[in-house]
Amino acid sequence: MKQIVIVGGGAGGLELATRLGDSLGRKRLAEITLIDANRTHLWKPLLHEVASGSLDTGHEALSYRAHSSEHHYYFRMGQMVALDKANQTLTLAPLLDHHGKEILGERLVHYDYLVMATGARSNDFGLSSVREHCHTLDSAQEAEDFHLTFLNRFMQFSEAANQHALTNHHDQTPPEPVRVAIVGAGATGVELAAELCSAVERLEKFGIKAIHPSSLQVTLIEATDRILPALPESLAGKAEQVLKEHGVDIRTQTMIKDVQAQQLITADQTLQADLLVWAAGVKAPKFLSELGLPTNRIHQIEIDANLQVKGESAIFAIGDCASLIQGEGEQARPVPSLAQAAHQMAATCATNLQALMDGQPLTSFQYHDHGSLLSLSRFQTFGSVLDELFKKNWMLEGKIAHWAYASLYRQHQMTLHGLGRMVWILLAAFIERRVKPKLKLY
Repeated sequence: MKQIVIVGGGAGGLELATRLGDSLGRKRLAEITLIDANRTHLWKPLLHEVASGSLDTGHEALSYRAHSSEHHYYFRMGQMVALDKANQTLTLAPLLDHHGKEILGERLVHYDYLVMATGARSNDFGLSSVREHCHTLDSAQEAEDFHLTFLNRFMQFSEAANQHALTNHHDQTPPEPVRVAIVGAGATGVELAAELCSAVERLEKFGIKAIHPSSLQVTLIEATDRILPALPESLAGKAEQVLKEHGVDIRTQTMIKDVQAQQLITADQTLQADLLVWAAGVKAPKFLSELGLPTNRIHQIEIDANLQVKGESAIFAIGDCASLIQGEGEQARPVPSLAQAAHQMAATCATNLQALMDGQPLTSFQYHDHGSLLSLSRFQTFGSVLDELFKKNWMLEGKIAHWAYASLYRQHQMTLHGLGRMVWILLAAFIERRVKPKLKLY
């Protein structure tokens, strides 16, 4: 059987493995292997909810091992470190356990067709101190780490406020609020700011004393002239209004020059904060530029219209780690690093791999922008949806927009589980919302 290897189990990679497993793998026409460094998958657009505590990874995470057994593909845990195109093999680094001890040594994996779907992470723009001093939300583990740090900081605030009240009966001045600075006012930064404001309003209900909305000061920093630069200006204006109503300090045209412990240094000032979050830009893993494949300046692999890596017939790339320019002349634009693009690429890549095995011509990928939706926690949801029939953007707001936003994740789940199982997942989520706290406190 042909060996199809997919590196990366994000939205695109996992959907591709599922599609190929349910078609080629189930019929034993090919052996499908998915490689990822983690044991579980969580849809990346949900990570800001994990960071705030409004979503529990224990309920939403998908086990690669369990899912692979149900969808006829093979899961291998590991991290790719090298590629031998001549012999069609890739190398996985030694696998370590949670104590740092080696479980498996370095391994070679053979492929007939290889798909790179490693995703991307936030762009530090060459500031080496970002990873040392800032939280990032590029994985479930990083989001969980921020969540626990955020909770611990508010326990310190609560204790300080109580002690202040006991020892200074006549001084009603509250202690300084917890300060969170978020660099990058794209969708992740904006949605995280709203989720944190919502979380603080709920903390007092769970027995953490002296907590109220003014206990948190969120500063949202953006280098361009407005927040949400990739979305329509009308949506950005609505989002800015909602955030300001909940006390978020928005600073645009502010470039970060350096990062120190609890400090963001700009050209003319130093911003102090207890917690720093870096959610700016997109950059693919650096090792992709060391594999002998064509890459751009942010390490994305350059691909052609068939999603094949330029100059390669047996290697594909999809999702955030891939760079594809569509359009001509002044209309030329890169396919955006969005979940809907990864979803569409996975479908086309599955079709093309099947075509290669059947000796049929490949299908050119064409990205279709279905619009933009933004959820500001329980405060507001709005966006625009493109009607392909009438070629018109419809503006959504309120409950309709909330349902449309939620449907994006449900579409991902349907691809992974099928309609029948997704109905049970919806039922389980409905029950959990009524018996579980609305905020994760551990």
